[in-house]
Amino acid sequence: MYSGSAGGVVDPSIADLPHRVYVPNETSNDIAVIDPETFEVVGRFAVGSAPEHVSPDWDLGTLYVNNMNNATLTVIDPLTQAAVETMQVPFPYNLFFTPDGSKAIVVADYLGIDMVADNGLHFYDRETWEPLKFLQVPYPGVNHLDFSPDGSYLMVSTESAGHVVKIDTATMEIVGTVDVGGSPLDVRLAPEGDIFYVANQGTHGVDLVDGDTLEHVGFIPTGQGAHAFAFSRDTSRLFVTNRMEGTLTVIDTASREVVDVWEIGGSPDMATVSPDGSQLWVSNRFHGTVVVINPDNGDVLATIETGGNPHGLTYWPQPGTISLGHNGNMR
Repeated sequence: MYSGSAGGVVDPSIADLPHRVYVPNETSNDIAVIDPETFEVVGRFAVGSAPEHVSPDWDLGTLYVNNMNNATLTVIDPLTQAAVETMQVPFPYNLFFTPDGSKAIVVADYLGIDMVADNGLHFYDRETWEPLKFLQVPYPGVNHLDFSPDGSYLMVSTESAGHVVKIDTATMEIVGTVDVGGSPLDVRLAPEGDIFYVANQGTHGVDLVDGDTLEHVGFIPTGQGAHAFAFSRDTSRLFVTNRMEGTLTVIDTASREVVDVWEIGGSPDMATVSPDGSQLWVSNRFHGTVVVINPDNGDVLATIETGGNPHGLTYWPQPGTISLGHNGNMR
């Protein structure tokens, strides 16, 4: 599934871009720009209120900052590393793109049942940003998602309700749900394409979900507050951040067994891997820092102060031919 990104080859259209790590700081309302060679903050610019993730566009040409609290997307030119435009969309917590590049999906995440009428997915024409449909999801806390191998459906987590919801990407309708319990968050399709990994902060591990049959087929205990994923460059390992205990769990994707747990400290949240696979970048959500990890042994290479509540950081450019959004889900 990840042949486009696993080899480490950056698309020629973005190969000459300066390598930077873009860190959205949720409470200081800015983006810290880090040089991954020096580990220094080399730029900073203001964005909207509560920036959550930095999401690469499907065609790799721009980056979008999801400003949840003031209902905007900030458009970043990765050549100049500067904001160039602001777009109005409904309260974006996250942003994704269908594998065929036809649709953009804004995730409007409302955690409480009292606001569930506004909780759901806003579908847009990706090129024109004309609204196509709002799909209300009746389970509060719609959050992260990923797509089936052929792109015909997506699986989206609902962190306040313990469900993973299956949605047809053509009809933009709900076609099924899986009750995994707890508080499901990040979702990633396995490299083999047969199941979805779902990080569950409430049950402290990773659920294995078959999206075709809508079956909960397994569970891998990891650590307190299992939160987010990143694959090693060759996809042989899955890194899981455990936000409540400051650890990172390593899962062998062939055996689907835990092979290591690393003490990295802080409150590890979102993660991204460098193009050559030598660096694993992790945001410390409640510590105002980003840590850089050696993905071979778990050693902390650097700790970098960034700003208030750093969240969905993105290392850009990334290998791959298309981006599915989020903080750099590439295929």
